Amino acid sequence: MKTLLLGAGLFLFILAAVTVLDRTGWLEGPENFYQDLWHQLAGKRYNPEHVVIVAVDEETLEAHAEEPLVTWTPHWARAIQVLREVGVRALGLDYLFRVTIESWLKNAKLPAGEAILNLDRPFKEQLASGQVVLAGRLRLDDQGRKTVVLPVPEFVSVLPRLPAQVGLINLAVDADGAVRFWMPALKDDQGTVFLTFPYLLALHWLGLDPVEEIKRLRKEPQLPRESGEVEGQEAFFRIGFAGPPDTFPRLSFERLLVRGALQDPKVKALRGKVVILAYEPPGHQDMHLTPYSRGFWWWEGKNMSGAEIHANIVETWLTGRRPREVPWPAAWFTGALFLGLGLLGYLRWSLWQAMVALSLLTFLSAVLGYGLFLRYWLYPVAPVHLSLILGFVGVLGLRLTREERERARLRRIFSRYVSEEVLEKLLVAGERPRLGGESCRVTVLFSDIRNFTTISEILSPDQVVEVLNTYFSRACEPILAAGGTVDKFVGDAVMAVFGAPVPSPDHARRAVQAALGLVQVARDFKTWMAGRFPEISLPPFQIGVGLHTGEAVVGIIGSPKRLEYTAIGDTVNTASRLEGLSKELGWTIVASRDTLEMAGPGLIVGATRVIPVKGRREPVEVSEILDISSEG
Repeated sequence: MKTLLLGAGLFLFILAAVTVLDRTGWLEGPENFYQDLWHQLAGKRYNPEHVVIVAVDEETLEAHAEEPLVTWTPHWARAIQVLREVGVRALGLDYLFRVTIESWLKNAKLPAGEAILNLDRPFKEQLASGQVVLAGRLRLDDQGRKTVVLPVPEFVSVLPRLPAQVGLINLAVDADGAVRFWMPALKDDQGTVFLTFPYLLALHWLGLDPVEEIKRLRKEPQLPRESGEVEGQEAFFRIGFAGPPDTFPRLSFERLLVRGALQDPKVKALRGKVVILAYEPPGHQDMHLTPYSRGFWWWEGKNMSGAEIHANIVETWLTGRRPREVPWPAAWFTGALFLGLGLLGYLRWSLWQAMVALSLLTFLSAVLGYGLFLRYWLYPVAPVHLSLILGFVGVLGLRLTREERERARLRRIFSRYVSEEVLEKLLVAGERPRLGGESCRVTVLFSDIRNFTTISEILSPDQVVEVLNTYFSRACEPILAAGGTVDKFVGDAVMAVFGAPVPSPDHARRAVQAALGLVQVARDFKTWMAGRFPEISLPPFQIGVGLHTGEAVVGIIGSPKRLEYTAIGDTVNTASRLEGLSKELGWTIVASRDTLEMAGPGLIVGATRVIPVKGRREPVEVSEILDISSEG
């Protein structure tokens, strides 16, 4: 129940935190990363249906290498005439005319003849038709005011309907410099509304009145039946890119200028299209960051020209392939579902299983986001991934805290009984000793001091305590060194268990080694006793050891107020009885046949007998252990 409550609290906290981060824009950068990745994975999404770019390219510049651009108005006029005759439905010049031949010559202080002064006339005639959209730009002047830069007055003056024939080529740029959104209109500080270049072309193709649209946008700065991010009086909408750079068909500007252009199949194919005339020679500066500019592993990234961005915006509007945000309640619900499933797995499974769950849920949410993206729905993947990661880290923190408490508890319980090495193995092990115990096969060692009653009668109580403390401190060393657990001290006896709490297949052999070590401790302690009490006549210091192997219940046993790690059962009782028989048999170490068989080869034994043991129906075969061969 406690774990469930902690999980529920963590769920609500992460959900609230991620929701706040998402709604306040902190996750915009990571979300853009995913959306950019989806664009690049999708590649070319469809063949553009409505827009063709006619580019002033390298071929065009080579054909007119000796002509400065200011003298190109006859070429523009010729191209526009050809396009109008083939039946182009909407036509725009993505080129901001800032100078005429007349003003250029005047600034250069060069004479201008009548032929030169009439050079722009064919172009002006085409503009006067009202079927050509020119480019303008909204900029900030030196005082920080928004002003619109229009084409030169000589060209603007011939336009029959200025608002319907000048579109702003400004692009909406995100914080990272990439273009992902577009806006239908902008206005300057005087309150004059101008439609953007691609939106104006789309309206021309649809046959809608741009002037009426401007009137509507003055009152409602959003497109019909569209949702967008509104910032003041400007609305932004996502671009439904048709594909990476160079997805849109291009035609060289020069093909419109050659004789017989009207019979060119590629020129004739422009009928009913939106055509954007653009200046795109190699190395031109009108290149922008888009979702296809970011580098990913195999993809180096590539910038997109301004003309192609405009083409994508026109296609977005005309085809209806407009990316839409997944409704917030649906996105929130699925995000909560992913987080809930993640926390459920993190809390119930091991660390490695939890990591697999994190990876799987992260992958599935990404697949969901990409699948919806292909259908022009934008699912927020970044909040889902952040919540899954925070959930994993949070549960890991809870686990570490709980694990540290558990380690401290086990250290308190077992540090008195086992060596540091065994304790560390116990703490590292995945399983913990169960409260109430479990049955396992172990070897139990009992050892006591012979003639201790006589010794305690001769010595004072303080001296008896000193003897026991000194001896037990020495007796524990071989037991712990062999990997045994000191179970308890009962009077002058010590009980040890081998094979628990950390299982060991050679627990019987370890018990034999500990028993032989106790014998050596007893020999050394005999010398200590003689040196400590030289004037007191004491019985020789000797011990007896009993060993038996079998099943025992081992675990944390006791009352709620006093719990103790111990072993109980017939195996324990038998080991105690064998130790009691050691004096009667005259042996120091008495081991049952079960212990000898499990201890393996190399044991040096003395006599063997079959003797009855109190508390057991059948007699027990026992042997005296004298030593153990190092080669065994």
